[in-house]
Parts: sequence; structure tokens; C-alpha cells
Amino acid sequence: MAAVELQGIFKRYGTTPVVKGLSLSIASGELVALLGPSGCGKTTTLRMIAGLERPDAGRLSIDGEAVDGPGLHVPPERRGLSMVFQSYAVFPHRSVFDNVAYPLELQRVPAPERKARVLEALAWVRLGGLEGRMPQALSGGQLQRVAIARALVARPKVLLLDEPLSNLDARLREELRGELAALRARLKTTMIFVTHDQAEALALADRVAVMNGGVVEQLDTPQALYQRPATPFVASFVGGATVLSGVAKDGHFHVAGVALLLPSTLAAEGEGTLVLRPEDVRVFQGGAPLPLSARLFVGSAAEYRFALGETVLRALGPPDAKGLPGDAVPVSLERALFFPSKLV
Repeated sequence: MAAVELQGIFKRYGTTPVVKGLSLSIASGELVALLGPSGCGKTTTLRMIAGLERPDAGRLSIDGEAVDGPGLHVPPERRGLSMVFQSYAVFPHRSVFDNVAYPLELQRVPAPERKARVLEALAWVRLGGLEGRMPQALSGGQLQRVAIARALVARPKVLLLDEPLSNLDARLREELRGELAALRARLKTTMIFVTHDQAEALALADRVAVMNGGVVEQLDTPQALYQRPATPFVASFVGGATVLSGVAKDGHFHVAGVALLLPSTLAAEGEGTLVLRPEDVRVFQGGAPLPLSARLFVGSAAEYRFALGETVLRALGPPDAKGLPGDAVPVSLERALFFPSKLV
């Protein structure tokens, strides 16, 4: 049985559609990330699952029981869910212990059991010994751990996370990302994670739903999304690929007055979209000479950028290779994806 099931969900604000016929099934114990740019409908979808928004049409079930549908709306507090918000939402006047204990107080859990469960949840998020601290004495990473412990202490059917790491600096994001992965592996809790950060989605999720314009363009494992994107949008959003519109003819792709030699393994002909990941574009190894527009040192490699019309072609190359902006640098393609233009 699916932990969460969405069937034909529609949501609009005024006359603007935000979610358009979304269907999604999330298995018990699975972590699914809703990934996409701002305004794609991912947070609205999470809020509908939580019961904070009502869909205009469709059916939503949790553990096989309908919670939204025609003439039906189960309120948030009766859905058995917990939610971690982007803004922590920690009570400033309560200690760490009292913040985490709050859901159990509402459930009237007896004091001895409440204490044991709070201390257990704090141990899960590595805050043991800090139960007496006030929020003002905690770092941003610790505050987010308090919010996660408070969500988990109620033992929810599903844990919802709305961009919980976006307010943290890069080092703390990476640290908490690893802790979430370890915590999820230990507890086997079903999680739905909203993010616009593809690195978080790929690192944490069993499956990723890439959303664009209120629909899911692809739902797949992180590996499949990266290696076999279903659309040019998915390819560009997951992995930072270059997306070029042009014409494939006689083994070359013609774009912005340049003919790029296509890999011999790629069968492409006619108008379409070519998708190139930076690691699949070779520099200084033969191919068409292109004027270099920028060269950026990124550690173990350098990123080379070339202007093709209004699009920037990105390639990774050796950090010590020569090449200054304005130089003609040979560019060849080792791998590529081609999406033919749809017939109208």
C-alpha cells in the first residue's frame, strides 16, 4: 500500500493554475524529492498533502485512507503527518526539550513517556545534552535539528520537509544532508522533501519528481534522471547541461553558425534540441574551434565557456591547459542527447 497517493490533483489561485492533474504514488518508507524551480508547484503540492491547502479537484490518500476528494477534507492534525518548515518555526520562549515535547503535550502523552521520547529524538539528531538550552543559544544548524526532532517525536506516518536546509550556509547544508540520510536509513520513515537544489535531491532521494509548470516532467531514480533525462528541461535542471536548439544534418549539429561534429554513436537528423553535459564536452582534443569566452578554475578541473548565440556551452578540461578568453579552442563531443522537435 502506498503511504501517499495523489490522483489527478489540480490547484489554482484565482485563474492561475499551479498544479495541473498531478498523480503520484509514494511507497511506505520511501524518500521522494519534489525538485523544480520557484513557481513550479512543488511547495503547493506539499502543503496539499499536509492539509494546509485544499485541491480544487482530484483525490489524495494517506495509508489507503482518503483525506481529500469530492466533499472531503481531513484537517492537518488528523492526518498523522509532521512537517519541517524552511524557517525552523522554533518557539523562542521554550527550551529545546519543551520545543520537542510540544506535539506530545498536545497528544496528552504521560510525562515519563514524553521525557523518554524527547530524549530519544534529541539523540537521533545529535542534540543530546542540550535539552535545557534556549533557542537563542543555538546555531542555525542546531535550530534545524530541533525542528526535525520535534517533527519526528510524534512518530508520524509521513515526514514532510519544505526546503529545510536552504537557510543554512554551504558547510552546514552538507553536514545536515548527511545526517538526514543517516537518520532516514535508521528510522525508515516515509519522507517527502521539497527543494530547488538538485544536489540535495540527488543525494537524499530514492526517487525524484522533477516539476515544471505544475506538472511532473519525470519521476525516476537520481541515476536515471541524470543519465536518461526524459525532456530537455529535466536535462538542463538536473546536472546543469547545455541545451542547444538547431539542426542535425550529415553527422553534424548546426547552431549559431557553427557545425559541431556529433558522436558517432548518436543517430540524429532534423530540427531538435541537443543536450550536452560539461563532462561530455572535450577541449583541446580536436573538433571545431570556438572562441573561448571564459575560463574558470574549479579545483580539479577548469570550466571552459563558449558563446553559441545566446546560449553558453560549458566544458570541463584540465586546470593547467592554456587558453585565454578570445582564443580559438578546439571543441569535440564525446556524448550527447538529441530530442527531435515535435511535429505540430
